[in-house]
Amino acid sequence: MREIDVAEVTEVVRELCVRANLEIREDHLAALRRGRAEERSPIGCQVLDSLLRNAEVARTERIAFCQDTGYAVVYLSVGQDVHFVGGSLSEAVNRGVGQGYRDGYLRASLVRTPVDRVNTGDNTPAMIDLTLVPGEGVTITVLIKGAGCDNMSALRMLTPAQGTPAMIDFVVETIERAGPSASPPVTIGIGLGGTFDRAAALAKRALTRRSGEPSPDPEIAELERRVLDAVNATGIGPAGFGGTVTALAVHIETMATHIAAYPVAINLDCHSHRVGEAVL
Repeated sequence: MREIDVAEVTEVVRELCVRANLEIREDHLAALRRGRAEERSPIGCQVLDSLLRNAEVARTERIAFCQDTGYAVVYLSVGQDVHFVGGSLSEAVNRGVGQGYRDGYLRASLVRTPVDRVNTGDNTPAMIDLTLVPGEGVTITVLIKGAGCDNMSALRMLTPAQGTPAMIDFVVETIERAGPSASPPVTIGIGLGGTFDRAAALAKRALTRRSGEPSPDPEIAELERRVLDAVNATGIGPAGFGGTVTALAVHIETMATHIAAYPVAINLDCHSHRVGEAVL
């Protein structure tokens, strides 16, 4: 049995919230560079050049890459032989988010409810997702999600008879509906299977994968390629100004589902694709 003081969790979450907002992860920078090499539109190239320059300024000047510093989705992968001491784990996570947004001079974007619209003041509560795994390891992943891209996300309960062609059409339809509002070039997380709610969770979790890293399942990896080609054929392009790179990556996660169901969830992430991860 391994004991971990929750104060360590707080410090790691605090650091990840700051780092993810200020330092774009290298795999996403590499995806932006690939996009720049593939883009054929002059104005699309200008947009990608600006994004790459912005990432460098954010890193060196220690300022947020985007003014929408989003909300924190915190994924905890916890070994079942770990015992947390020193207080509540969820409270420790929220303290870390609050401290990170304060210390990093990041905008507090959460309101208490969609109805009263009262800002919580410190960007908490975090959206916490906990998964138990064997052993004594703990991995903390923070995904920063802005509202522009999240607002363009979608879910549809297809039938098996509609199948994969309808799924691809739905993704393209969602991207076309989003247009510039999702701040392309986007990263597309897709959840296939499970239930209504699990499909959405899969789609969001898919965004934490290394940018452009294919699924380990060859059939799903090929499907990711097909969806990416279909999305980039829309011609929406960087920032919606037209071009060949509307999406940088498509990540699909799957799980078992009912024989009569084909759930599809699409969670979009904008060009400021912000993820941080640490192992305790």
